[in-house]
Amino acid sequence: MDIRDMRNFYAIVEAGNISNAAKRLNIAQPPLSKQMKQLEEQLGVQLFERGSRRIRLTEAGQLLRERAEQILGLVDGTVKEITELNSNLAGTLSIGTVTTSGATLLPNLLSRFHDLYPDVTFQLWEGDGYRILELLDNRVIEIGIIRAPFDSEIYESITLPDEPLMIAMKQDSCQCGKDSEVIRLAELAGQPLIIPRRWQAMVEEWCDKAGFAPNIVCLCDGILLNILWVKLGIGMALVPKSTEVLSSDAELVYKTIVEPSVSTQTVIVWVRNRNLSASSRHFLALLQDLQPE
Repeated sequence: MDIRDMRNFYAIVEAGNISNAAKRLNIAQPPLSKQMKQLEEQLGVQLFERGSRRIRLTEAGQLLRERAEQILGLVDGTVKEITELNSNLAGTLSIGTVTTSGATLLPNLLSRFHDLYPDVTFQLWEGDGYRILELLDNRVIEIGIIRAPFDSEIYESITLPDEPLMIAMKQDSCQCGKDSEVIRLAELAGQPLIIPRRWQAMVEEWCDKAGFAPNIVCLCDGILLNILWVKLGIGMALVPKSTEVLSSDAELVYKTIVEPSVSTQTVIVWVRNRNLSASSRHFLALLQDLQPE
């Protein structure tokens, strides 16, 4: 197995099927299918489950996907570092982000960065916090935008200002909470809650201090997906304040949690003791310069 095999295999995983991968790689589908069959024969394992329009990976395929991310990330990162040694700032800035933080933070920031360094191109990845950290660990990206908490022993970070947490509910549920703009934590007792999995322990701790156990009906790290569950009447979602701007809807009401006020933090992270490309270093420097004193 060589780098070409790995790149083609990973292209299939990203594209979802061999046909789309062949178009992305600008090669015909039959040779790509044959190459993957030969790779399976060479390794002595089945990588894909056949019979589905969208490919599914076997256990061996999942393992190869993880290793391919690591190896290709290392290869691409090495090439990037070498080519930047004697050139103006160029190359690719690879960033992974959770949805709400990326949508509110990145557009203006990347626009400003592009004005300063027009030769730099961008690769943006989106996913939940766990996926972003996985991409960081595997060198697919160099910078991640996630929400706290995270392991500060593994990742260096820049912490952005606190962001209040809110409850998103359907308009016909707004009798929950007497105030039109805020809701007291105690008023959530017995209410069906939809929360990001990474916040579960914090929510349980907050509610325990308020004297009740939360009624969690769904754990899901997709903030915008959680909003859809709210619109379907499944429950009320715990979301950062920026969600109100991203998903304004006449069916929804957003109320800030008070007594006590609770908040989250957006964190820019990168792996400790790992060399960053020049474009990533300049991006972090710009972000630092833009932070309030």
